Amino acid sequence: MTDERIARLALSRLGEPGGLRMAHMIDDLGAARLYDELLAGRDLHGLRGEVAGRLADIHPERDLERAARRGIRWIVPGDAEWPLPLDDLDIAEPLQQLGGTPLGLWVRGPLRLDTLSAPVAVVGSRSATTYGTDVAAELGAGLARAGSTVISGAAFGIDQAAHRGALAGDGTTVAVLACGVDRAYPAAHRRLLDHLAERCAIVSELAPGCAPTRVRFLSRNRVIAALSRGTVVVEAAVRSGALNTASWTSRLHRPLMGVPGPVTSAPSEGVHQLIRSGAATLVTRADDVLELTGAIGEQVSEPARAPTRPRDSLTRPQQQVLEAVPLVRPAAPDSIARTAGLGVAQVRSELVGLAGRGLVEQLPTGWRLAEAAGHG
Repeated sequence: MTDERIARLALSRLGEPGGLRMAHMIDDLGAARLYDELLAGRDLHGLRGEVAGRLADIHPERDLERAARRGIRWIVPGDAEWPLPLDDLDIAEPLQQLGGTPLGLWVRGPLRLDTLSAPVAVVGSRSATTYGTDVAAELGAGLARAGSTVISGAAFGIDQAAHRGALAGDGTTVAVLACGVDRAYPAAHRRLLDHLAERCAIVSELAPGCAPTRVRFLSRNRVIAALSRGTVVVEAAVRSGALNTASWTSRLHRPLMGVPGPVTSAPSEGVHQLIRSGAATLVTRADDVLELTGAIGEQVSEPARAPTRPRDSLTRPQQQVLEAVPLVRPAAPDSIARTAGLGVAQVRSELVGLAGRGLVEQLPTGWRLAEAAGHG
């Protein structure tokens, strides 16, 4: 019988990533037996007729040798490096007739997929705005500084910004491609992809040399979602491919998060729909993401607060007196008392206390606000 990893490589060459028919037959027979049956000429539910023309051109051992010479490895379920979260795809509801755990993954780069630290996907529009790329880069950097691996697709716009942010945060990031890991797609990102191959990892279900197609991007999205503890969508129009990744995240029951944009921004309209429908949780910073993707109690995001001002801790009478004290021309305690609606004796006492806090000052002609009160 053919070795399991060899069989999986060969079958991956015969079908498209995420093909449900192939996945179901492997579940029933196992990859090695299915491949052997096809080689023996047996027609299994019509599959032999579909792949017969390609079987003769499949040389999995040669593929492995060529890939190894280029520093590319092939990992399959059961290998020590196999990322176990991917197996959840077997129980996730299919989407657009795609689904299932990958037959295997081609990996280029030193980062092992079984050692990804708290991975989080950051995805979004290719036609991103400056606002979107700035937010994605800041999120990538913040997640990286906190020790999370940033997962994205190396596309223009949000993906690129997320990868670069993670690298700027001196962290790790993984690019999941819809083509072979030896191809630079888009070509303009060759330097970025080469850098990821040197320091981190590039991943694909497709064998080296394979070109990207529309359906391959859709199947790629399920891998991005499954590798990650959760997905953040930063800018996505109503027909954005990032919404496909969001759907996979929901099917996997992982946290789905969205960064709001300007209410008039078309590139953020898809994100706003996710948030409005309750499918996604609104996030604005890395701490929000870490709180949702970490273990319970592991990371608690503190609510944003305005800076504390000197007058924040004042009692109600103290506030009344302070508001009655003039800014420039000093006033006598009885004049301040009339304005504050309090007794003169109480006002004198409160003025002394406010002076001790540096909020008012006494001059020969009366009381006025100190500089600290004018800024608080």
